[in-house]
This record gives sequence, C-alpha cells and structure tokens, in this order.
Amino acid sequence: MCLINFQFQRDAEYPFVLAANRDEFFTRPTRQAHFWKDEPGVLAGRDLEKLGTWLGITKSGRFAALTNFRDPAEKADGKKSRGELVRSFLSGTASPEWFMKELQKERTSYPGFNLLAGTLDELWCYNNRTDDLRKVSPGTHSLSNACLNSPWPKSEKGKASLDNCLQHDRENLSACLFSFLQDRQQAKDKDLPATGVPLEKERVLSSIFIEDHENDYGTRCSTVLLIDRQQNVYFAERTYLHGQLAGEEVFQFAIEREKDTAE
Repeated sequence: MCLINFQFQRDAEYPFVLAANRDEFFTRPTRQAHFWKDEPGVLAGRDLEKLGTWLGITKSGRFAALTNFRDPAEKADGKKSRGELVRSFLSGTASPEWFMKELQKERTSYPGFNLLAGTLDELWCYNNRTDDLRKVSPGTHSLSNACLNSPWPKSEKGKASLDNCLQHDRENLSACLFSFLQDRQQAKDKDLPATGVPLEKERVLSSIFIEDHENDYGTRCSTVLLIDRQQNVYFAERTYLHGQLAGEEVFQFAIEREKDTAE
C-alpha cells in the first residue's frame, strides 16, 4: 500500500471516508478482497506469499492499513512480515492504543512501516522508523511512504481531491473517489521528495496511480471505504493489471456491536 487518503470524524454523514491505492510488484501472488475463511469477521485482500494484508476492516468495525516506509538502503532479510501487523490487529481484541504501544517494543523486528489502526471512536498511527506514535485528530489526512501528512505532492493532491469529492459530489461519492485514485500525472521535479532513489524512479513513484512497466510494478488495487453515521459500511476494491481494470468487488454490511459479535 503506497497511498492512503482518509477523513476521520469530520463529516456529519460519513465519520470515516478512505480512498487508497496499493502498489506492488505484479509477480507477488495476491487475492482480492474477501471475508477470510480462517478469520470470518475479517474483510481484506490477502498477500498469498506471507498471508498478511495491507488494508482491512472487521464486522465489528476494527480497521487497519499499512504503508511501507521508503528507504532504499534498508534490507528486509530476516525481519518479520509487515502485513502480519494488519492481520494481527484485525483478528484481535486489543484497544488500538494498547496494540500500538506493544508494537513499539518490537519495532526493530520489522522493515520500515506506517500502521494505521483503530475504530470509529479512535484512530492511531505509528511509524517504526521515527518511533512516532500519535492519536489521529479529526480531519483529512494522507499517508504515503514517509510519515503521516508528509507534504509529498501526491499526498497533498489526494487530501484535496478527497475533500473535493465530499464537498461537491456526494451523490456519486464512490465514483468520485475512484476517479482521483486513477490520477497518473507525475509531479514536477522541483516538488519531488528526496528519498534516496534515482530521479527517474522518484518521478514514476510520484503519481497517485503508478505504472512502472519496466520493473513490472504498479498500482495493483484501489480501495474505497465509507462508514456512515448509522455505522453502515461500504467497501469497494478495484484490481488492476498493468494499468488496466481487472476486477471489482463490493461489500456492504452494518457494523455489529461487540455483544452481537460475541454471540
């Protein structure tokens, strides 16, 4: 997952709105979003190599998503899978704050990441490279491969586009969000972040929707997640193969109260 744009506890009708793109090598085996057989309450895509995931939600309203922290010098050999963190939070019962504080204790066991995890009541974000743990405030936010709300061009564009959809196209909100997730315009060189990768690669990675045909890499899926004030969930995922739409899954359900989940 390389770009997560979301609004939290700001809109009266939709207390949570998310529009995200996952970028990955096309050779990495993946299954699109579904309710897991081994964790029936979890709705998420799945990395078939490590059996973790990058973004998901549960029937009880627990949510988590992950981005990698871009550091070309870092070696992931021998470290734990980052996708396991999302799976662990979704399948567990720990509060978001407790989960994150426990994770801090073993932060060096994982390659660089940003983890967003919480519920409609509280949302937390943790970066294990900067060891920055924060409770997310109400508002519009963006998370890419640096830190929460780092002013990368695609992050700033993503936040503005999400706000625009909510302000001007509420009747077609999902379509509007998916539309801006298709934005393939690269940033100007003067606006590019310096993350240690070559300039040409920095350009390729600067767009909201990524196409890197030379390296068989790019945006694999786009996800739109809406939760309204009645706690109804709309989860839609579009999958892509080399820039072309390859499939779509849509799920709708009402968040179950904890006592209902226990039953």
